[in-house]
Order: sequence, then C-alpha cells, then structure tokens
Amino acid sequence: MTQTSAAVGMCFPRTFPAALVTDVARRLEAGGADELWIIEDCFYTAGPSLVAAALASTERLTVGLGIVPAVARTAAVTAMEFATLEALAPGRFLPGIGHGVQEWMGQMGVRAKSPLTALDEVTTTVTRLLAGEKVTFEGKTVYLQDVQLDAPPVTPPPILLGVMGPKSMALAGRVGGGLVLAEPATPAYVTQSLELAGNPEGFVMAAFTAMCVRPDRKAAYEWTAPWLGERIRTKYAGVAALPFFDELAKLYAESGEAGLVGMPVDWWTAIGAVGTVEDAAAHLDQLEAAGVHHIGLFPDPEVEHGLPQLEYVVELANR
Repeated sequence: MTQTSAAVGMCFPRTFPAALVTDVARRLEAGGADELWIIEDCFYTAGPSLVAAALASTERLTVGLGIVPAVARTAAVTAMEFATLEALAPGRFLPGIGHGVQEWMGQMGVRAKSPLTALDEVTTTVTRLLAGEKVTFEGKTVYLQDVQLDAPPVTPPPILLGVMGPKSMALAGRVGGGLVLAEPATPAYVTQSLELAGNPEGFVMAAFTAMCVRPDRKAAYEWTAPWLGERIRTKYAGVAALPFFDELAKLYAESGEAGLVGMPVDWWTAIGAVGTVEDAAAHLDQLEAAGVHHIGLFPDPEVEHGLPQLEYVVELANR
C-alpha cells in the first residue's frame, strides 16, 4: 500500500450514542488516525456538543463538524459556537454548514424561502464575524446589528459547505472555504464537485466515503450491496457521477443485489472503501488523486457493526 498525504479519519454516525464520542476520539488519536468527523442531523445528537467533547479529550486529533444547517441557529450563534470550538483546540476544528434537509427545517419552523440565499447570507456573515469584524447586515434570512465577537479566532478555520446541487457547489466556490461531501463521495463525484465550485485557490475538500472492510472481500460486498442498491434506485449524486453508472444501474435492474456482489472489483473500489484493507487503501488513493484533503471513513450506522471498523480506520491512516 502507498502512503497517502490526505488526512484520514472516521465519521461518528448520528446513531452512535453521544457517550461514545470521547472513547472513539481517544482511540483514534492513540492509534495514529488524523481526524474524527461528527455528523449532525435533526433530531439526533447535537454536533457542537460532541465536537467540544472530542476536542477536550484529545491533544492532536482534528475534529470536523459535518454539518450544521444554516438556519437552525442564528448566524451570530453559529459564529459564537465556531469561535468557541476553535478556541478549545486552535487549528484542530473544521466547521461545516449546509442547507439542512428542508423537511426537517419545516418541522422546526425555520425553512427559508430560498435555501441558497440563506446559505449565502449565513456563510458570508459567519465568515466576517470569525474574522473579527463588527457586522451589520439585513438580508432575507440574516439580520445583524453591530454584532462583533468578543474573542474571534486568531486564525479562523475555513468554513466548508456541505451541499449537493450545482448552484450550491458554485456558491461554495464563491463564499466558502471548501466543500464537505456526504457519503458516498466517489472520486468521480469529487472531480465533478470541484469543477462546479470553480476549484478556487486554497479550496479545502473533505469527503465522506462509505466503509465496509472485511478479511474476505465478498463478505464486504454482500454486506454493502443493499445499501448500494438503494443509492442506485435514488440516483444518489455520488453514485450517479460514476462514469459507469448506466451500466451499474442496468446490472442492478437485471440481477439485483447478487449482481452487485459479483460486479468488477474496480467498480467497488471506485464506489467506496469496501472489501479488504488493500481495496480500501486503493479507494483512498483515488480520492486523494481527485483532490481530497480530508477523508472521513463512514462505517455502518449500527454501533455493533460500525464501531469495530475503527481498527481498520487506524490501519488505513497509518499506511
């Protein structure tokens, strides 16, 4: 296996109990992994709280937040949280903001008329607040009157936008510090996303990738096939970007999950860190070659199946 220069870590699925986060963070750090990525989805565990716990229980580990919905908190509160987390562990926090699932935003009564405008306004104002500016802003979603953080970060972290659509990708290139792509972030999807963002200088690319490592390659394929089948049916962006997607969809339509299990190894390698450790390493190499700086390996969401994958995360991070 070759050595990768991209930072490699593990995602902490929304279904993992909150109390596990400190142990997971410590084990990753002790094993030599680079990062832990916290997943915030409504109405599971809260991202900033878990990030704070992970940062406070480690000394070296970078902790990413993927993602907070733009309108779930006010821009000022989001900036306060980001500044506080950066102060807890300078240089070890990577924040992410996204649209959030619009149905969930509606459930909370904060759904924006234009999610794109809302994300633009929130990202722009949070960036300015983290830079130490006194901000007055009256937009369609954000209102600020002479707001200034008491203790802005000495070095503000880049704000990564967790988005999917072409217009949102372009927005990330204009006002964001980078992108964080949801799993499965295939290499083809990374390339496509960077192109849509305009690939600006200094742009940070983080990608969550599906993970299922087993000593036996076929066992990993059998475990992952149902998950992949669902993403083929819904034409999920990361899968739909694959150059062989039409062939993949045809195979699934004709042969179902059994067809996926028996498909070419290089197809699986392009889709995720699925198979043996060597297969997973080859996938990480492809992500790095596509321009990824931060890789979050996303295990099974069920703790009993997902948590044991941590050992493979450590192995992959140390290759």
